[in-house]
Amino acid sequence: MANAIIMPRQGQSVESCIFTQWYKSVGDEVKSGDILFAYETDKASFEQEAEADGILLAVFCEEGDEIPVLQNIGVIGQAGENIDEFKSGGAEEAPRTEAVKEVAVEAAAEPVAEVVLKERAEGEKVKISPRAKKMAEEKAVPYASLEGSGPEGRIIVRDVEAYLASTPKTTPLAKEVIRQEGLQPAATGTGLDGTVKAADLTATNPVYSGDFEIKKLPNIRKLIAKAMHASLQNSAQLTHHLGADARRLQALRKQVKAKEGAPNITINDMVCFAVIKALKQFPDANAHFLGDSVKYFNKVHLGLAVDTDRGLMVPVIKNADDLSITGLSNQFKEVAEACRKGSVAPELLSSEAASFTVSNLGNYGVEMFTPVINLPQVAILGVNTIVPRPADLGGGVYGFVPYMGLSLTYDHQAIDGGLATRFLKQIAIEIENLTIDF
Repeated sequence: MANAIIMPRQGQSVESCIFTQWYKSVGDEVKSGDILFAYETDKASFEQEAEADGILLAVFCEEGDEIPVLQNIGVIGQAGENIDEFKSGGAEEAPRTEAVKEVAVEAAAEPVAEVVLKERAEGEKVKISPRAKKMAEEKAVPYASLEGSGPEGRIIVRDVEAYLASTPKTTPLAKEVIRQEGLQPAATGTGLDGTVKAADLTATNPVYSGDFEIKKLPNIRKLIAKAMHASLQNSAQLTHHLGADARRLQALRKQVKAKEGAPNITINDMVCFAVIKALKQFPDANAHFLGDSVKYFNKVHLGLAVDTDRGLMVPVIKNADDLSITGLSNQFKEVAEACRKGSVAPELLSSEAASFTVSNLGNYGVEMFTPVINLPQVAILGVNTIVPRPADLGGGVYGFVPYMGLSLTYDHQAIDGGLATRFLKQIAIEIENLTIDF
């Protein structure tokens, strides 16, 4: 009996995965436990074992496809078995919008037109119905070159549909390239079932083949872009900048390095320890803004931005206020390493899991920046590099003092400027007066 191959779910927050590789080809014999395919979420990579013996009868995806979790991506069975029931992909057909229903009615009422291309004079106006134009733009159809079959040569929906029926399937990336560059679609593609991919367009349009390279965005970059765009659209963000005297941190760091057997507590660990202390005094910053209400946390769940080869990740340390400086440092190292290996639990990367986030760019020499809030959190602290600044040393003596730049971005919907300033100042005070046991 044939068995569907399902895209696994990795964590409750993961809705889709990027398929990366089949290790078997259609027609190959498969044994239960064989490595069958590879895929990745926005944060980690995985290999999936076959769960049944048989022959790989069909596959419904290829490298780079974004697949909803729990969807059918292939079939394992015996030679000659009928696999029609599996071809839907395991997902129910989405309800059609009214606009699509109207298109269907029009298409049913009239036969699909034969595709006729037309050379138009420069400046000649293209007559096209609004619905046909919308469909053409969504599907990257060069409608200006179509001969309309409507009244007075007007291009209507059936003309666009006829064009689509005469051309191969096209990936979303290829459609976007066609739309942006005004390219002509390829007659056939190298993708599954002849699907046209972005790389196929260079053969059809050789003038573009040597001066650029198009790469699909990794899933993690798409998710980061979506989250950052939504953050700036749905909150009233502004940033306050303030400097903290870093002499205390530098002295503590020297003590740590000089003490034999002491844990490797970093400047960033100390800053985060100070932030936790400040958050306990300013619970308004340790919160989520929910539109018409605010969720205030009794514990500090601290998110820390980690730069990895796969992109920026922000794992959370739950109940960080219960930890010593050594415990906090150890947990930071563990989750950062898990992020870089791609083995971090997806639940630890949700922006809802953290109550506040710290992003440290000091190691890169950044002197000031504007971090973007991880909604629904109400604030985020950017930590900058340490630079010498002139300061009054007392007794009429002036000299240069190392200062660490702090950049607090907050949502003005949830926090007023005065409170944000006092909170930022408290962070500086905690940094300048930090004591630790190690």
